Amino acid sequence: MSSLTLLVSELQALATETRRRYPDVREAADKAIAVLRANSGAEGFSLSVEGPYSDELLRPVFLGCVSKNVKVISLSLGALQRLIALKSVPQRALPHVLGTMGEVMSQGVDIQLRILQVLLSLVTNFLNMHGMVLGDALLLCFRLQESRIAVVSSTAAATLRQLVMFIFEKVVIDTAPAPAEELQSVRLPDGTVAQLKPSELDAYCVFEDLCLLANMEPPRSLRLESLPKTFSLELIESVLTNYHGLFHQRPEILLLLRHHLSPLLLKSLSEKAAFPLSLRSTRVVFILLKQFSDKLATESEVFAMMLIKLISGEETATSDGSRRPSWMRVLATEVIRGLCGDADLMRRYWQSYDSEADGSRVFASMITALKRLVTERPGLLGTSQQMQGLGVQESNKLEHVAGMVANAATTTVSGALGIHSTAPGLSLESCMMKLQCIDQLDKADAPMIPEGYIYVLGLQCLVSIADGFASSVLPAFATFNPKLPNSGPTRLPSALDLDNSDPSNPLVAQLRVERRMIEDGWPGLLAALSFLMGTNLSDDLFSGTLAALQALTNVSGVLGLHTPRDAFLSSLSKLAIPARVVSKLDSWVEPVTPRGGSGMGVVDGIAALAGASVSTQPPSLSDRNIACLKVLIYSATFLGGSLGPSWFNVLEALQNADYVLTGKGTRLTTTHKLPSALLTASRQPTLSMDHIKSGQLLDRPMVLMDVEPEHVLAAIQGLFESTRDMDDVAFHHFAVALCKLSAEMIEMQVSADMDETNPDEAPGSPTVAFAHRRRMSGIQLTRTPRSGDFSVSKLGAISLLNIHRMIYADGEVAWNPITSHLVTILRHHLAPSSLRLQASQNLDNVLVVIPKASTGLEPEHIKQVQQRTLDVLALQVLTEGGSPTVADIRRMGLETLHQILQTGSHTLLVGWEVILEMLSSVCRPTTSAPMSARLVSQESLPNTPTVPTTPHTRGTPLLATFTEKPNVPLIRSAFQSLTLVCDTLVSLSSEQLKLCISTLGLFGRQLDTNIALTAAESLLWSVSDSIQMRRKDPQNEGQYNDLWMYLLAELLVLCTDARPEVRGGSIQTLFRTMQLYGLTLSLDMWHQCMWKIIFPLLDSLRNAASLLSPDGEQSTLSAWDESKILALQSIGTIFNDFLISKLIQLEDFDKVWDTFVQHVQTSVLEDSNSITTVAFRSIEKSLKSFREPAGINKNIADRSCESLWRSWETIGSQIALPNNRTPGHGRYTQDNLVALVDVVKTLRTLSKYAKSSEWTIERLESLAGILKAIMTYPCSDFRPDVDALTPLQSNILAIFESIDLLVPGAPSLLLGDLAHFVTLAFTSSSDLHELSTSPRVNDNIKVKKVTYIALCKRVMPLLAHLYSRFKNLADIYGNGTVEAVLTAYSIPIKLKYNCPAPSKFGADLPLWKLASTSFISVAKDCSPRISEMKDASDERVAKIWRKLLEVIEGALLADCSSAADDPIDEEFDHIFIAVIATHIAAYLGHPRIPDDIIVGFGQVLQEASKIHEITADSHGTPSNGDSIPHISEDKEQVDETNKLESGQVIATTVSTSILPRERFSYWCFDLLFLLCSDEANDQEVNRRRVAALCLQNLLSRVSQVLLSYCLDIELYGDMPFPRAREEEVLYVLNKLLSLKLWTGSLWASRSENPSNFSSNMPELTKSTDPQERARDLAYRSQRAHLFYCYNLLIRVATAAKSATAWLPEKLIVADPTVGSTESTQYVHYDSRKLATACLQVLGQEMGLPW
Repeated sequence: MSSLTLLVSELQALATETRRRYPDVREAADKAIAVLRANSGAEGFSLSVEGPYSDELLRPVFLGCVSKNVKVISLSLGALQRLIALKSVPQRALPHVLGTMGEVMSQGVDIQLRILQVLLSLVTNFLNMHGMVLGDALLLCFRLQESRIAVVSSTAAATLRQLVMFIFEKVVIDTAPAPAEELQSVRLPDGTVAQLKPSELDAYCVFEDLCLLANMEPPRSLRLESLPKTFSLELIESVLTNYHGLFHQRPEILLLLRHHLSPLLLKSLSEKAAFPLSLRSTRVVFILLKQFSDKLATESEVFAMMLIKLISGEETATSDGSRRPSWMRVLATEVIRGLCGDADLMRRYWQSYDSEADGSRVFASMITALKRLVTERPGLLGTSQQMQGLGVQESNKLEHVAGMVANAATTTVSGALGIHSTAPGLSLESCMMKLQCIDQLDKADAPMIPEGYIYVLGLQCLVSIADGFASSVLPAFATFNPKLPNSGPTRLPSALDLDNSDPSNPLVAQLRVERRMIEDGWPGLLAALSFLMGTNLSDDLFSGTLAALQALTNVSGVLGLHTPRDAFLSSLSKLAIPARVVSKLDSWVEPVTPRGGSGMGVVDGIAALAGASVSTQPPSLSDRNIACLKVLIYSATFLGGSLGPSWFNVLEALQNADYVLTGKGTRLTTTHKLPSALLTASRQPTLSMDHIKSGQLLDRPMVLMDVEPEHVLAAIQGLFESTRDMDDVAFHHFAVALCKLSAEMIEMQVSADMDETNPDEAPGSPTVAFAHRRRMSGIQLTRTPRSGDFSVSKLGAISLLNIHRMIYADGEVAWNPITSHLVTILRHHLAPSSLRLQASQNLDNVLVVIPKASTGLEPEHIKQVQQRTLDVLALQVLTEGGSPTVADIRRMGLETLHQILQTGSHTLLVGWEVILEMLSSVCRPTTSAPMSARLVSQESLPNTPTVPTTPHTRGTPLLATFTEKPNVPLIRSAFQSLTLVCDTLVSLSSEQLKLCISTLGLFGRQLDTNIALTAAESLLWSVSDSIQMRRKDPQNEGQYNDLWMYLLAELLVLCTDARPEVRGGSIQTLFRTMQLYGLTLSLDMWHQCMWKIIFPLLDSLRNAASLLSPDGEQSTLSAWDESKILALQSIGTIFNDFLISKLIQLEDFDKVWDTFVQHVQTSVLEDSNSITTVAFRSIEKSLKSFREPAGINKNIADRSCESLWRSWETIGSQIALPNNRTPGHGRYTQDNLVALVDVVKTLRTLSKYAKSSEWTIERLESLAGILKAIMTYPCSDFRPDVDALTPLQSNILAIFESIDLLVPGAPSLLLGDLAHFVTLAFTSSSDLHELSTSPRVNDNIKVKKVTYIALCKRVMPLLAHLYSRFKNLADIYGNGTVEAVLTAYSIPIKLKYNCPAPSKFGADLPLWKLASTSFISVAKDCSPRISEMKDASDERVAKIWRKLLEVIEGALLADCSSAADDPIDEEFDHIFIAVIATHIAAYLGHPRIPDDIIVGFGQVLQEASKIHEITADSHGTPSNGDSIPHISEDKEQVDETNKLESGQVIATTVSTSILPRERFSYWCFDLLFLLCSDEANDQEVNRRRVAALCLQNLLSRVSQVLLSYCLDIELYGDMPFPRAREEEVLYVLNKLLSLKLWTGSLWASRSENPSNFSSNMPELTKSTDPQERARDLAYRSQRAHLFYCYNLLIRVATAAKSATAWLPEKLIVADPTVGSTESTQYVHYDSRKLATACLQVLGQEMGLPW
């Protein structure tokens, strides 16, 4: 909506309201509306001020104001305001308008408020309103401001303020020059006349009238009689505040300030006045002081000094003598606070009033006044317990405790009742006003001012001054020291040198002023701020005060003001580290918690506090102390480039801080549980989670954040790290300060020790005084010194941080002061041990880095750096004294040397002599430390004795001679470095090498075995390698040959060292050097090595061992044995490697070899078994070195073999002696014997090659005899030989297998010995006895038998194979070899299941099966050849057959009761039976075989064919439980059983048990039938003989079966007959039915000479006895067996009961692999039918028709 539319709306409202009562007003309004509506759309229509319609538009307004109706007047004034906004009121109408508003001003509040709105719009829209018209407008406002209605008065005052501001604003806006006719002349207060423009004149007149009205004088322009002073001053303040710049531009207005305003204000402040007037006067004064001090210098000085005196309390009375109210002082302080916040203003004040000597010194007076203000009431400000530290309050009096209880009770009650009580101190919460006093313009009386408010103001003034300095100086300092990008490391700048700076530079001039200001004001500032820091300030005020101190410290340092800077730093140090904390920390002892209940009551707590002698918490730093410490650290870091010697005090404070923070901790320890109110007096409250949740932690000032010890220690570390950014001069001062601090600490420690040792020393002595001075600074010493020196550790730290200075800078900058100080400490014999060790550690940390950081320098510079590094290190290593501390110092130095060599030994250009001197010094005895000088000079160091150069002057010490135990750690440490030296031998000259060898020899004689071992075994070998490399140069060969021989001689001495490890290492090194470089040695050198080193070594070892007692420690004896072992092994290696290439070329090689063999033989026969093995291996290795000799070497090899065989045979003969074969206690072990066998194996190989033939049978027999003795030697150790051959057995077999069997007698020898080996598994009595481990039976002995099972498994097949190979050789049959073979097989076959297990972990074939298989192989080849051997006698043949059948008997009659029926075993047994039937039976009847052998074989089969046997229970009763009527007594039953066993068959019902292997029995039965039958046609004569001799056994077996059946069947009756017996009867009947004998077999068997008549039957008997003739005919028949059993067959056939069974067609399956039910046909058998069938066959045989 537009302004024009709003105007129409206003006029319509006016017309509506005046329609009835004021028609003229309505008519004028309608007319104005008509004009507006008629012309609003016309082109060019406007409501200009001088338009044709202005009068028509103003008419309704004027008429409405005349109506006296409030509502109409209000609507009229609203329309007027719209017209003024549209600028439609002409200038000429303004007086009328003002007059009209003056007339209606009394119509009410709404009208008055509307008038004020119209006036403001009118004045602001009419810029040309000046003079009287403007005065009238202001007059209306002034009148309304005097209204008693508050809203009207306040609105009028605001409007008037805006109008006055607009008047001055027009002056600012009106910049165009005015025409001369518009200028008006005015007389100024000083009498001069000024030409002013209308707007300037309006401003001048208004401000002048305001000043006159405020001074109760009549105005000159305004038509006012009076105006309230307060309002006048408010208007003046507003004008000065907003347009102070205009006053500087307009001198006529500024003149009013000097002539009217300043006297007015001075008068107001001097007289007793009310609070509102004084308040406003003070505000105006503040503006004058702040904005016009340069224009009103005198007035400002007066006002400033007045305020300063008010603050200081010097001006306490007004001009009339009355006492000034306290709020005047508060107002003055608030004004000063505002001034102090303006740094430029303060600088101008100082320049105006303090720069001159005779000035009023406003700035200095201000600081003094502020200091007096803040320090005037210390009781009100209180004392900060935190600033004194924690845990340092001493309170042992019961009254104090009672006071604590009372305070706690008061606090509790006050909190409960809501009563607020304030403790002494300052805080923004309790001391500040919500609105400062000078801003409370609405108060008629002075407000309630907190008692501490003025002191907070004073504190803020001081803080503002400090901040002003920082805000102006520090940015300027940064300007003078800009940070250039990419300009390398930033250096900490030094202080500004303003005296030598360009004075024309404004910034330099400003900084000079600031410097002089601080010089004038720093004492007061320091005193005031230091005092405030000790008062009870809130966190905010504390942080501000601390920030002020930091700012002043930094500014003083930047400006180069050393005295103020040091003073501020010292103050910060004292605030950060209270002296009581440091002094109390050493004496604090943690209270002991009682063992009683965990809690304490109030009374107990009071008693505990009253009786406590120490604080309940350790002395520590509070958060505020730590905040001060942080500020100190930051300031020192910031000023690091300019502190110079002042670093000493800073570092001292940091030392104490480090001690407190790290010495005994800052955290509270657990105390007794006391009431919380009691603990507040001694404990500092800590932040809890409730504080964090409530936001208290977040409101903490930043300076109080991160006050944990870790953060502070990190800040301290940061300060020392900042030394990298210092220049050389600053760093030198820093390092010297650290050294000075360290020196004074050491002096304190020494003085404390002297005080204890010299208690009578005068108190005024310099030492005591010095110590007292240091203790006053807070450093305290106890009887237990501090664990380490702060300055010493930091010296090491800054050295590492500034390692480049240590290398590149001049020595005086860093190297000399630091290293000399550390060396002084570590060699100071009176200094505490901990400090000496700390100095050593820090020195070492620096020295170890120097070589790493010195790369890339010029060689000469590198030499210089390396030399001075090693020289300093030598001072440490060569420190004299025998105390543990000195030993530790030397050890640390040696460790540093090791690190230097470890990282840069290859870069060392100088100093090897120094290094070797340091290393060799540890091998010399230590001496006591001299108690003389503080620092032992290098010239006084003891001379190092010359190291021996020949091994003849050095003996190997016994262990008892090592008494230098304190040197052991040094030796260990030094040896590491010596190892590194040996890694860089290429850098050493020949003389240095010799010194190195001697040093290694010394280390080889030290107590530490590991070191001695390494020196002998490793390092000397490295030296040897280095020497050999240099020997390649022909020019230096002789020199280094001597050096190498010297090395060997050194090793030879160490080879007989008392320590086994050293001996072993020396021996190894000695022979390794020979082995490695042997090819380069001449024959003469080898001759010397053999006769002067190698063989003498063996002799010396033997002699040394012989001196030991046999009853000595076993470990010692074993150690010497190990040395001998190593020597023998090494000699064997030497012979193996160089025998062909070097040794065999020696002229006396045979002597060398014989000597070596003799040493071996002696070792075997005299030394322990461990040496024996090695001796054999050594000679074996030597033999192998001959390889394939040719020419002269072949002859030498043959002689060598003969020499060795003689020695070996001697050794073997000794082993075979009975006294050396005690069971289980043999002297030699398996390894010994294996080695012995290996030797002869190698010997045979070489000898056969050298002789080109096998050994003679005599030597082979000797060899075999010794080997058999070795095989059965009762070794003292046990080797399992079940699953595999032992190495000894394997090697012996290998030798036997290597025998050439073409040598006559060799096969018999081999077969016989192998057969003997088979029997060992079953007949050997060689046991290994071990004492039982059972503690209860001391005499119990465990026996582990050597089983020879694996040997047996290995030899049995081999034996069969060899026999098959030589089966046609007659010798083996004639000399008993075959018998031995069969005997070997017979044993496992007889034992069968009782044989030992063939394996423990495998599934090997049982021994009896393996023996059976091998025997079958032998029997197949043996049976047809035995009898055919014509060279063998009949007796020998009979023995062989007897042995053969003995094996068969063992197989058939073996005890199988312990094994179940196994199909696999049955199959194996069947094969055995089949072999007998196929390969043996045909040759069994040979004429050379005696009859008893064949008959015995038949008896064996008869016995083996038994199926069952009679059993009886333990009481002799039948097992089936049936009673036999005619046997009623046990005796009768036993007799019956005995008759049965004797062959007599009787009837019985005693139960029978089936024998194991039922089918095998049937197979034997079958074999017996087969032997007697005529089934086979080959070898008929032999078979007839066998049948004749075995038939009687068959008939006896058959008759027994049938007869027992016939007798028992009568007793059984209806009882079932046992299955086995029924089947046996059926089997016998069936076999009888099918059996056909050889013709005359039965007759021959019944004759006197069955063998003769088996083939040559005599003629039929000519006897007339028919019975005899019939029997003769029957016995000659092929069915003679049926005739023989005729009666039995009749009884079976006529028995009352028949034996029946369904059996296979063949009744008994011969082949165990056949028997499947699918292919086998079963037939029903009946005993009576079978017997009948037999009788029928018998009838047919007799020729009967049916």
